[in-house]
Amino acid sequence: MENTILRTENLSVYYGATLAVENVNISFEKNKISSIMGPSGCGKTTLLRCLNRIHELNQTVKINGSIFLHDENILEIDPILVRRKVGMVFQRPNPFPTMNIYDNVLAGYKLNGIRIKKAKADEIVETSLVMAGLWQEVKTDLYKRGTFLSGGQQQRLCIARTLALKPDVLLLDEPTSALDPIAMARIEELLVELKKTVTIIIVTHNLSQAGRISDFTSFMFLGKLIETGPTTIIFTNPCHEETEKYVTGRLG
Repeated sequence: MENTILRTENLSVYYGATLAVENVNISFEKNKISSIMGPSGCGKTTLLRCLNRIHELNQTVKINGSIFLHDENILEIDPILVRRKVGMVFQRPNPFPTMNIYDNVLAGYKLNGIRIKKAKADEIVETSLVMAGLWQEVKTDLYKRGTFLSGGQQQRLCIARTLALKPDVLLLDEPTSALDPIAMARIEELLVELKKTVTIIIVTHNLSQAGRISDFTSFMFLGKLIETGPTTIIFTNPCHEETEKYVTGRLG
């Protein structure tokens, strides 16, 4: 890819002695949506969690290889700084239950000890909620707890919280699997809009979703990256038999 923003080189990941991801070389293009798909246990979430070093929260996980963001190896940088540049949204919406909507959006600043003036904070909150497609729905309820929102709204709040730190890359792990179809459609529309300003990498079991929103799709199986390429090619003319079986529902 000519416009690569994030890439791995010979990346292998171990849970203790168990090899979970084997020698993965993958590149992600700036301002595109890239999906990683594959059957349960194939290593896709493990790979995703390495891309902002959140895997390090699990003491049993060890990795070999390199991960480059703008050609800088993130494994050699303070992980807190890495997570500002590469944000993460999880499978289930997880707004901080004791915080109101306003403070949830600013949580990254508070947790990182970054002090900002009230006027700047107000601007960040509004901008982030606008980007997450949530501002019009919550602008009069900013001091209510985030947990009073619907599931889909909570997930958009979590996206706003991540966007508030202005990351270069947004990672999403099955972000719509806990949502109803209407909320899922809202999130998908949002992601397509967001790729204008941030690079998006999404792990999904939902083949239809990958087909709808992804520019590029990668297929993993048994810890290995089987193939990666433009989504239309992966779904209509894959190079590998395992990929073809998966996209036609005969594998996984």
